[in-house]
Amino acid sequence: MRILFSLLTVFVLVFVSACSPARETQKGPVVLAASSLQDALTEAAEAWTAKGHPAPVLSFAGTSSLARQIEVGAPADLFIAADEQWMDHLAAGRHIKGNSRRDLLGNSLVLVGPTSSGKPLDTIDSRTLIGALGQGRLAVADPEAVPAGRYAKQTLESLGVWDAVSARTVPAENVRLALELVARGDAALGIVYLTDAKAQPQVQVLHRFAAGHHAPIVYPAALVSQSTNPQAGDFLAFLFSDEASAVFRKHGFTVGIAP
Repeated sequence: MRILFSLLTVFVLVFVSACSPARETQKGPVVLAASSLQDALTEAAEAWTAKGHPAPVLSFAGTSSLARQIEVGAPADLFIAADEQWMDHLAAGRHIKGNSRRDLLGNSLVLVGPTSSGKPLDTIDSRTLIGALGQGRLAVADPEAVPAGRYAKQTLESLGVWDAVSARTVPAENVRLALELVARGDAALGIVYLTDAKAQPQVQVLHRFAAGHHAPIVYPAALVSQSTNPQAGDFLAFLFSDEASAVFRKHGFTVGIAP
């Protein structure tokens, strides 16, 4: 009887050992991505899953917040940032697999207001911007921590209006929250990505800022150093495919910027 029990135990252990790797490969990669990617990346992930792959686990937040999570060892396989600065920071700390890093997307910066705002603004200067604000506030992502906020500040400085409106800005934790402040009427205007504006029917684009007013808006993607999920690299490669590119274009992103 003891022999039979021992044989059964060995069989179970061997069976579990044999099955464990297979089960592990069926887990989708954990993807940490900038909040501005939420709609587009979710749709791209659904297209990937429809091909029979395990569904990626997507988590969206401000780029700086996600980068800090990776620094302290939060479980993650793939990181997609909204600027190169935070990806450079992680690369310096060897938190990403350097040979996996590629520039995935580009974006544009726009001024938005409620759908009742009226006509778009042809030019932005102190007079036109303050006039459009009225007694309201200007929602931006936090310029001290969030890429979208940093781009917004660079733009307003380039246009010579930052000093005139900085005291009336409302810094948000991420660009999606800045967008929601405008959509809810808690801010008169906001500066967000074009892709965010397209995703929110309760706002309208009042002005599209020329790219020369701010640093290039680039979304780099890379595998996290601690990742062991074999699906992560495949999913990253899929994001550069024609199918995924069509999804990103539909949401307003620029694709094909990588060499």
